[in-house]
Amino acid sequence: MTSPDLNLLFALDVLLTEGSVARAANRLRLSPSAMSRTLARLRQATGDPLLVRSGRGLVATPRAEELRQLRDVAIDLDIGVAGETGPEVRIQALLRDRFIGAVRMGHPLSEGTVTPERYAAGRHISVSRRGREKGPIDEALNRLGLQRTIVCMVSGFSAALAMARTSDLIASVPERHTEGARVGMHSFALPVATAGVTISMLWHPRLDADPAQRWLRDCVREICAASR
Repeated sequence: MTSPDLNLLFALDVLLTEGSVARAANRLRLSPSAMSRTLARLRQATGDPLLVRSGRGLVATPRAEELRQLRDVAIDLDIGVAGETGPEVRIQALLRDRFIGAVRMGHPLSEGTVTPERYAAGRHISVSRRGREKGPIDEALNRLGLQRTIVCMVSGFSAALAMARTSDLIASVPERHTEGARVGMHSFALPVATAGVTISMLWHPRLDADPAQRWLRDCVREICAASR
């Protein structure tokens, strides 16, 4: 890729699975035009058409199929809000963070004061690995008699930002953890108070003694320590 943006791989995976811009848009609860813009960004970044017309549908090019193996590879190190983990997973806290809002440039919330009412009135992306739509932000809004509309759910903050970047959806993400992924977007403090979150790294015990993996974990720890 000439301008790599791995966040777009989430949208690419849905496009390849559905074989249709309209169906992919419906699955991600985006407008067809927003999904078409995402596909255009993918084509520009990869220098490949990725999906080409075949009969009434679209089929993946060889390059698109290669990019989709990235989705299936085993994960060596996971960094994020850990939640509940089993005994087969190692976990180490890296830093404390707070949630903020992120929208595309030109979004209505990119101008003026973001009040609880304006924030709640928007269309939101929920991030949950366990399929839970409601969380601390919703509890804070409920205390004010407000409720936000969740229009789609994803399992990671990068995917939420990739969708918000090309639509009118609102992503609520950890500030420090997503600093690089939010470049070119408008970020704002949430208009409600929520508890901070701990960003951790997780890995499988079989990688404990692996030299390359230990080096990687040391690098991550040093970077996080330097940013405090």
